[in-house]
Amino acid sequence: MDTILVVNAGSSSLKFEVFSVEGSLARQIKGKMEGIGTAPHLTIKSAGGDRLADEDYAREAVPDLPAATRVVGQLLRERHQGQLIAVGHRVVHGGPDHMRSLRIDEKLLRELERYTPLAPLHQPNNLAPIRVLLEHQPQLAQVACFDTAFHRGHDPMADHYAIPAHYFDEGVRRYGFHGLSYEYVAGKLAEIAPDIGGRVIVAHLGSGASMCALSGGKSVESTLGFTALDGLPMGTRCGQIDPGVLLYLLQQHGMSARELQDLLYKESGLKGLSGLSNDVRDLLASEEPGAALALDHFVHRIGLNAGMLAAALGGLDAFVFTAGVGENSPVMRERISRKLEWLGAKLDRRRNAVGELLISGDDSTVAVYAVPTDEELMIARHTYALIAA
Repeated sequence: MDTILVVNAGSSSLKFEVFSVEGSLARQIKGKMEGIGTAPHLTIKSAGGDRLADEDYAREAVPDLPAATRVVGQLLRERHQGQLIAVGHRVVHGGPDHMRSLRIDEKLLRELERYTPLAPLHQPNNLAPIRVLLEHQPQLAQVACFDTAFHRGHDPMADHYAIPAHYFDEGVRRYGFHGLSYEYVAGKLAEIAPDIGGRVIVAHLGSGASMCALSGGKSVESTLGFTALDGLPMGTRCGQIDPGVLLYLLQQHGMSARELQDLLYKESGLKGLSGLSNDVRDLLASEEPGAALALDHFVHRIGLNAGMLAAALGGLDAFVFTAGVGENSPVMRERISRKLEWLGAKLDRRRNAVGELLISGDDSTVAVYAVPTDEELMIARHTYALIAA
């Protein structure tokens, strides 16, 4: 049985799934190595949910992502039956030129390393397993699937910043992210609601959060821009901020570039506003004023950006919630939906509470959905299509 391995590497975790490719893609197993470098723990489950592995490791045994890649690879070789034909990787930043997934070689890897400053929390971690596999299994096909690729069809006008045009030519432009998620949701929405109008806003709400305007299933505008800091406030990232604030912090507080990067990427967002946590579940359970402020701000900014994206589309036919918060929190979906009522969205509280796909009422002029995303399946599809071709 031929199989494809999908890898999604984070700062302290390594998520992976195995798909068989006999006839069509079928998920076989999914797993995660968490606590890398601190308290490594590996779990693997079958497609049916049966636990196949649940193991702790010494910190020194899995000190970093390359070590985690080797441990997971060895375990999969020992326990999983099948012939691995390719590995598909989520790579957050593909730069201005890559509109589709690509087979990885040393030249492409060096190019992608140049984009690390644009996604410092993601890019080096996405690339670490790729480097390990290139060194130890150079014959194995690897495919990079870019979170930016789905947005590369934008009108150039939408991707420009109002600074001298030569900066755009050197790559200072709006890129948008979470493209693998948006691509999957666009395809799924076409299946479950083929008659829905062509003007759709998708809200990918998780630790990382953004929104995307789809016209006919294609991205036309996104809340994220040059880096993964723009747009909505996130778990630990600031979201949209006046550039003058950054000048103030540099000039009046004497902050270094590294200190500013740590503030914006790691200490801001819901964590910074609340002073408590970057997790929406913790904030919903808290009675602290900071928790209420953070959640109110999050909802407020989503409402404002929904208006902006609706203007870009010239109206709105559907609004879709996805990702961790969007899929799993009826409370947050209800609070956000109140901000959409002026656009014609009316939530059905029962449908929302039980987690149906369609959660708007029959009298709503804007259809509201909660659609689980599946970035790993999207990566597997791109990888298989490229290898098969």
